[in-house]
Amino acid sequence: QVKLVESGGGLVQAGGSLRLSCAASGSISSPNVMGWYRQAPGKQREFVTTVSSGSVTVYADSVKGRFTISRDNVKNTLYLQMNSLKPEDTGVYFCYARLLGPIPVSIWGQGTQVTVSS
Repeated sequence: QVKLVESGGGLVQAGGSLRLSCAASGSISSPNVMGWYRQAPGKQREFVTTVSSGSVTVYADSVKGRFTISRDNVKNTLYLQMNSLKPEDTGVYFCYARLLGPIPVSIWGQGTQVTVSS
């Protein structure tokens, strides 16, 4: 089973930037979708962005124009560049992979904390 490990979280002031990384322990079979979700304290986990193995990207309205998802299939790594951060972006960010084979499989990372101070 492939494992996902996030890194790059931390504390940043509003207006600042962070880059999250998600390293997969092995190759992610295609077709697939990889992405990021986040969970703020006391709230449900919510969708942030995804990118397919065909490079199609989808963003939540709340992050459009500020966040950019990308992937390096050689390094088996997913990235999330976050700019113009706002306090409401605070939360635990989870990396996600959905393997779209004959039996779909979902894999989650353990999460990385992002805190944006005002």
